[in-house]
Amino acid sequence: MFEGGNHGQTIVSSTKGSVDDKIFAELLGEHYHKKLCEDIELLDMAGDAFDRKKIQQGELTPMFFGSAMTNFGVQPFLEEFLELSPKPGIKNSTEGEVDPESDKFTGFVFKIQANMNPAHRDRIAFIRICSGRFSRGMSVYHVQQGKEVRLSQPQQFMAQERTIVEEAYAGDIIGVFDPGIFHIGDTLSEGNSNLKFEGIPIFPAEHFAKVTPVDTMKRKQFIKGINQLSEEGTIQVFKQIDIGFESLIVGVVGVLQFEVLEYRLKQEYGVDLRIQRLPHKHARWIVSNDIEPRNLTLTSTTMVVHDEDERYVLLFENEWSIRWAEEKNPSLKLHDIAKRDF
Repeated sequence: MFEGGNHGQTIVSSTKGSVDDKIFAELLGEHYHKKLCEDIELLDMAGDAFDRKKIQQGELTPMFFGSAMTNFGVQPFLEEFLELSPKPGIKNSTEGEVDPESDKFTGFVFKIQANMNPAHRDRIAFIRICSGRFSRGMSVYHVQQGKEVRLSQPQQFMAQERTIVEEAYAGDIIGVFDPGIFHIGDTLSEGNSNLKFEGIPIFPAEHFAKVTPVDTMKRKQFIKGINQLSEEGTIQVFKQIDIGFESLIVGVVGVLQFEVLEYRLKQEYGVDLRIQRLPHKHARWIVSNDIEPRNLTLTSTTMVVHDEDERYVLLFENEWSIRWAEEKNPSLKLHDIAKRDF
């Protein structure tokens, strides 16, 4: 039971206890107390028993009830989340397994976010520390760039607040200013220029559309915005081949991402979009570099495109088209998930 809270400004006053306690029946009244007991019984029947091992193996997801708007249950959730969260684990690399307790710093970029502060057009690279100790201003080796870089102005974020980080350890996440040198999947290491973490999978898009700027004079801003959102991982960008002009096709996992694309290009880059939805539902990467896609026997609706790394990708309308392509081209091997290696 809870009350107060000033719309989330302060932690609400709450009373803890068992639903069977008489005090709750008195506070709620017979009707609502009976409804609460029925709801809890339903949850007990529909859910699984708490099992910490299954949670840490990703087989079970704990559920918490609370309200951020009234500041009820937020503190217990955060405390329990820290208790349930597993310790940083071993991560595979080209140099073997990286132990989180190693003295040498390693980390990888897992997220890029631009325009977090629209007034300054900043771009932040989020880094997960895999081992060692990070200290503010330290120099590390950027494997993909092949050079040393200095990690200045490291920050951590809580909602709209930013704080400067002096040091961080394995399992922590920090954000650093990105002048355009970082990409998702980049490896940073201390003292080992050969160490490289495995690429991050690119999950296949299920919805596709051709996108063009309404105002052709804003082509430059359009390309900048599309490239930025692609580097963030918000969208996947493909280019049609052999059509005489550059035609961009955007792929997304969910249709709402088209709305995000449209909104951000308008708000952050001043570009109105023209979106032409396509009937294709599946993207498949061609595994072998020896295959010439133009010589493949494909259905008339199958589209051959390049991804951002100039790899050939086939866009299919349905599963039948995929099977047909594989049957007609015995040497053709397709992957539904690709990895980005820069």
